[in-house]
Amino acid sequence: LSKNGWVRVAKGHDINPEEMNYKAGDGFLAAARGRSNQMAVFIDSFGKTYAVTAHTLPGARGQGEPLSGRLKPASGARFAGVMLGEPGDHYLLASDAGYGFVTKLEDTITRNKAGKSTLSVPKGCGVLPPVRVRSLKDDWIVAVTTEGYTLVIALDEVPQMSRGKGNKIINVPSAKLKAREEFVAAIDCIQDGEKLTVYAGKKHKTMKAAEVDEFAGERGRRGRKLPRGYQKVDRIEVLRKDES
Repeated sequence: LSKNGWVRVAKGHDINPEEMNYKAGDGFLAAARGRSNQMAVFIDSFGKTYAVTAHTLPGARGQGEPLSGRLKPASGARFAGVMLGEPGDHYLLASDAGYGFVTKLEDTITRNKAGKSTLSVPKGCGVLPPVRVRSLKDDWIVAVTTEGYTLVIALDEVPQMSRGKGNKIINVPSAKLKAREEFVAAIDCIQDGEKLTVYAGKKHKTMKAAEVDEFAGERGRRGRKLPRGYQKVDRIEVLRKDES
């Protein structure tokens, strides 16, 4: 899925979607791995989800096609992420206001081309790319704001729901959120022993598991700030055990 909402399917899990060709002014936004007979579920900036069978999407030899040609998103909506998997797979859905919940993929699927309201997004806020949950028992949520505040909480501290706003994962002061001075830059799931890389501008820092543990706290708290120089966070990457 590209930033401008173009979509395509590539065969093989060894492909790096970030290195594929994109149209001028466009670029990589999100990708999901799965099988061609599974439903690809897209979420837009208003929190609506849409489902398309993966094998019906264009191949990756070209630059794909705009999703808006197949679906009927509301005026002003932009696609924010994609999910793929078995109906019973769990995903973490969250807004950049810092609220989220865990849902089953099957609860996000609809045949309606206009989508279904799944994630309630506070006014003026955005939608973060969905995160696949590997284990309801062993996953932790790591959330980082644009000011570098970071909080790690147990996944089971957020509810399992089919739709809604969810619970507050990390606290962003409401005045800063309203002014868009600060919001959640990234969210992911991490397990014990895994490393976390934080990207801030041209710099990045990889934290060992013990360093990540220092950010653990109660759900809905402010969290702790990342080291100076790494606080203007663009994105994070979990170095998963099964990939490292």
